[in-house]
Amino acid sequence: MAESNKRIQELTKAELEIMQVVWDMGHEFVVRDVHDMLPEPKPAYSTVSTIVRILDTKGFLSHKTYGHSNVYMAQVSKDDYTESYMHGVLNSFFDGSVSRLVNYFSSRKSISARETDEILQILNDDKK
Repeated sequence: MAESNKRIQELTKAELEIMQVVWDMGHEFVVRDVHDMLPEPKPAYSTVSTIVRILDTKGFLSHKTYGHSNVYMAQVSKDDYTESYMHGVLNSFFDGSVSRLVNYFSSRKSISARETDEILQILNDDKK
């Protein structure tokens, strides 16, 4: 993903909530597994089932059918989705400039000395 910067389709809020559960599980699942892990108030089971089928159609999930049951698995990793999404944000709002992105956040939220040190350490490690 990092090499190609291939753009992955953006998820809706409901789709992202389902994918967060799928990524947290980290293994094959049935719709009931996802429904059980969602926070209260839970959407209807049929709603979760519909969103899972949409994610399957979009290529975020794939499935195997065993009798009358589908077992799903993630096809897009959280890291790949995050990279694609943030690449889009960086290019759409900050003209591809990381410094403009950092400036945006630092001007709207104070950055602690600890966070500043962490950022500098990350930048130093990346240069090595």
